[in-house]
Amino acid sequence: MTALQVAPAPARRAVLARRIRLLVAATIAYNAVEAVVAIAAGRVADSSALVGFGLDSVIEVSSAAAVAWQFAAADHERREKAALRLIALSFFALAAYVTVDAAHALVTGERPEHSTAGMVLAALSLAIMPALSYAQRRTGRELGSRSAVADSRQTMLCTYLSAVLLVGLAANSLAGWWWADPVVALAVAAVAVKEGRDAWRGHLCCAPAAAPTADGGCTDGCCGPPASSPPHG
Repeated sequence: MTALQVAPAPARRAVLARRIRLLVAATIAYNAVEAVVAIAAGRVADSSALVGFGLDSVIEVSSAAAVAWQFAAADHERREKAALRLIALSFFALAAYVTVDAAHALVTGERPEHSTAGMVLAALSLAIMPALSYAQRRTGRELGSRSAVADSRQTMLCTYLSAVLLVGLAANSLAGWWWADPVVALAVAAVAVKEGRDAWRGHLCCAPAAAPTADGGCTDGCCGPPASSPPHG
């Protein structure tokens, strides 16, 4: 049986908190640039897919900013619930926008325009975002920060949208499959709703010093068994 996780020592917690602040700063900086490039390229190519991708980057900045606000406080645990609510709202905003944009594209038959800049940007995000999300999630789990884990999932959703954008633009340019982008985007929107709900409820990752709930609410492998569990020889 896996041993109950122990909360990091104060010195280690300080290191982890500083690492989260650096990761959040990197997330905000990258997504700010990504938003400007995507929206500008989308306007040039008259591509709603690219503009939508840029707006997703703005939402990702707001999610990371919520974590930055939380960890700007000396006692960041007290701000975690509020930060989680802000992150959850960013998930819902993303799902709402993607759903409306995808539905509009399907109804009107609007085709994403070819954009070399957009495809390069999407490919770059596919290379960068998974590593950033992994670092956020690993650090958040060790520290026991649900908000950092939630923001890592927001970053991973940005990766999914990068793939959607790349596939949509390529499929339309190479095969004329204009519907590929909105259909896959609707699936991403459904995932965003689930992640937003989990963030709102705090069902993401148990704090290292806390045991899971009796109903098994912490099921992602982040927590050890309940403290009351008898040891097994």
